[in-house]
Amino acid sequence: MLAVLIILGIILGTTVAAIAIYNKLIRLRNTVRSSWSDIDVQCKKRYDLVPNLIETVKGYASHERNLFEKVTEARTLAMRASSPSDKAKAENILSDTLKTLFAVAEAYPDLKASSNFLQLQTQLKELEDNIENARRYYNAVVRDYNILIESFPSNIIALSFNFKQEEFFELETPEVERKPVKVSFS
Repeated sequence: MLAVLIILGIILGTTVAAIAIYNKLIRLRNTVRSSWSDIDVQCKKRYDLVPNLIETVKGYASHERNLFEKVTEARTLAMRASSPSDKAKAENILSDTLKTLFAVAEAYPDLKASSNFLQLQTQLKELEDNIENARRYYNAVVRDYNILIESFPSNIIALSFNFKQEEFFELETPEVERKPVKVSFS
């Protein structure tokens, strides 16, 4: 009789542990999806801001048509990307073209003094910060989720219910992105 109770206790304990692990996997998977959605929301705000920025700069630098086309193409490419790796690649291209746009704006003192341009520039900076924070949070959640999928005994539950690892939102060109910023006051 005691042996039967011990076996039932082990089965019950194992079942409760398996249910807890399964629920944690579900919770983390949904958090990964939610955090990816947060990145999409922030990027959408940036995509909506870019045409306004282009129109403002166009008024001052109408001969920079090639640059405006590049920014528009980069925005379209970023909007179409879906996976984290494609999105990271497209977002890096968009960021680079926006940097070029701001570099061109430096050559136009009237544009730099425009309150509309300054407001758009501030909004874009805030959005970039929000996107960076959303990416950081997403990667933290993906890390936790992937660790749980690989760890014993949760890896058995993950394999049984077909939980797959998620991709990190990584830098496209880490060697360039990690270089120290050079500051010159000359």
